[in-house]
Amino acid sequence: MRPLVAIVALACGVALAPGLGFRIACQEPGERARIALDVIRVDILCTVTDKRGRFITGLTKKDFEVMEGAHPQNILGFTAQTDLPLRLAVVLDTSNSVRERFHFIQEAAIDFVGAVLRPRLDRVMVLSFDTSVEQVAEFNDQLSALASAIRDLRPGRGTCLYDGIYSACRDKLGTEKPRYGLRRAVVLLSDGEDNQSQATRDQALEMAQKSDVVIYAVSTNTTRLETHGDKVLKYFAQETGGLAFFPFRTEDLGKSFESLDKEIRHQYNIYYRPEPLRTDGQFHTIKLQVKGRKDLVVRARKGYYAPKL
Repeated sequence: MRPLVAIVALACGVALAPGLGFRIACQEPGERARIALDVIRVDILCTVTDKRGRFITGLTKKDFEVMEGAHPQNILGFTAQTDLPLRLAVVLDTSNSVRERFHFIQEAAIDFVGAVLRPRLDRVMVLSFDTSVEQVAEFNDQLSALASAIRDLRPGRGTCLYDGIYSACRDKLGTEKPRYGLRRAVVLLSDGEDNQSQATRDQALEMAQKSDVVIYAVSTNTTRLETHGDKVLKYFAQETGGLAFFPFRTEDLGKSFESLDKEIRHQYNIYYRPEPLRTDGQFHTIKLQVKGRKDLVVRARKGYYAPKL
């Protein structure tokens, strides 16, 4: 694969940098045909804890190993993720099912944004969903504007949860530049139920994976019984490398957000260029672990979608 990349690059007069994503195109004078090759990199955002949930800090690139199927991968880059800018979409369920707890949910979300937002470095946007998805605040770093947008929300009817995730990832987080060097995350506040979406659950997940988005879910279910919606929230979180929180009481929402703030502050980012490089448009599973440390838990996304040429 490497010789092919080099040959195409030389023919086009393009210098390749290891691990970076390029689209290389060549065209001979007078010809319509173009030859294109994508050299991709895969970014993995991860959190490492011990069995008791305590964060493990101070790890380096040499501590990790990445596998794609039976193929070990060469890690090209490593960053302590607390230093990278955050692009965060707060996605709020404003359906009738959360009406009784809605004011507390609003205030807890505002407190969380205030804790996690670093002005001039991070940016946050706000989406709400009931029978439709509405953007109530563009990406910005002004807590007062974000708080005002959240407080202006009112509960409605119906629930289009999947459309909310799909829109946040495709239309907002997925278009943020640069493509690399950003943390992209959704914080979802919902009971996990859906009865209005055009997108399916798996289409919403696929869009999150293609946009390199980690989903953190905070359940608004306080029945103490696991519902179908709770399972949906766990699914989105586990598949993208995030975490789901299930506060049993409305008053516990604040503690869940405190835990989420700590989660976001204790992350690593790893990137590599897949070998062999496949351009089939399919989902490829990956496994990330700390070498020789079966006592540690690594939370990371399960795979990525390769480009299709």
